[in-house]
Amino acid sequence: MNRRDALFATGALLAAGAASAAADHSHHHHEGAHPWQAVLDTAGICIEKGEVCLTHCIMLMGEGDKSMAACASSVREMLASCRALITLAGAESKFAPKLAALCVDVCKACEAECKKHADKHKACKECMESCAECAKACKAKVA
Repeated sequence: MNRRDALFATGALLAAGAASAAADHSHHHHEGAHPWQAVLDTAGICIEKGEVCLTHCIMLMGEGDKSMAACASSVREMLASCRALITLAGAESKFAPKLAALCVDVCKACEAECKKHADKHKACKECMESCAECAKACKAKVA
């Protein structure tokens, strides 16, 4: 299995897990959307854009561009926090609000790092934008 197939499989598993978690709670919430839906949606987009950005950073570093190391590091942290957030928010865990508050900081840090390269690299620009949206959704949920 190559990296692209592995990323696709991981994304499919995350989506299935979030959908499963939402379905598990459907009998509790007959009124409609999952209470964490905006966070789930924006964190999922962050993961998608972050994977592309991280791959781009790694490729550039492989070509000798050391300026992308900090960007790669911040994206890696964002990916880890957003994946955990999808798991906890999807399950409506009592820990989801604390993690969402942390994700505000992690996404803002990633946004700031990607902003340094956004005018030069589309992947960084898209990651930056998705981080801003995820931080906004998390902040709104825990405010």
